Amino acid sequence: MKGLKRAFIAELLKLKHSNAIWISFAAFALGPIMGCLMIIILQNPILTHKLGIISSKAAILTFSADWNSYFSFLSQVVGFGGIIVFGFVASYIFGREYVDRTVRDLLSLPVSRAKILNAKLFVYIIWCSSLAISNLILGIIIGKALNLTNWEYKVFYENIKIYFITALLAMALGTPISLFALWSKGYLAALGFLVLTLILDQFIAITNLRYYFPWLIPGLYSGALGEFKSLLNIWSYLILAFTCAVCYALTIIWWEYTDHT
Repeated sequence: MKGLKRAFIAELLKLKHSNAIWISFAAFALGPIMGCLMIIILQNPILTHKLGIISSKAAILTFSADWNSYFSFLSQVVGFGGIIVFGFVASYIFGREYVDRTVRDLLSLPVSRAKILNAKLFVYIIWCSSLAISNLILGIIIGKALNLTNWEYKVFYENIKIYFITALLAMALGTPISLFALWSKGYLAALGFLVLTLILDQFIAITNLRYYFPWLIPGLYSGALGEFKSLLNIWSYLILAFTCAVCYALTIIWWEYTDHT
């Protein structure tokens, strides 16, 4: 346990002066801000005609100026945008030492390789959880400032549950990214794999395989595709969990038995 704690503290210290943290928070905050713009447009009909593109987007999303719609939008942001931002975080945490050429220094710590990797995983979980919580807080602040209607605790708790489960599903998909970051010894292959999954999303989303493609499941659960959420089944979640677990195991094996010199 002391070794894990030592490795965890070392990981936190490396992030102390990192710009990647603020970049990730700024990028993720674009979701609530975009939702804010849609609400402002809906509350001001004159702007609807001047900004036709955004108003059309709001109409497509069946967006309305109330808390239920806004919370639903935030869940959709974390369901799709979270995969991108969380993937960036995973590639950074697990690929940074190779880019900075400090992997030997990391391995020289008097800590087992598995504990070093688990420390990175804990940092990933804390970082992504902070992103999800900060976006929710920002969304609530924006909603209060815009005086959204239909605030009910029942609506709040139901949407909060959906939001955090969606965030958890998106976070679980960080393990494949971490595997590619270690395997390629850097960021590019991991980010390339992330882009590939986003491209595949577009094609698989129009087939019945969408319920079993891990990178679509968080978005489906968030309600982004409407009634398709109800068609998710136990196999959908088992496939996502299996993908997460297998990639985590492969990451440990690769880290333990590969020559990193």
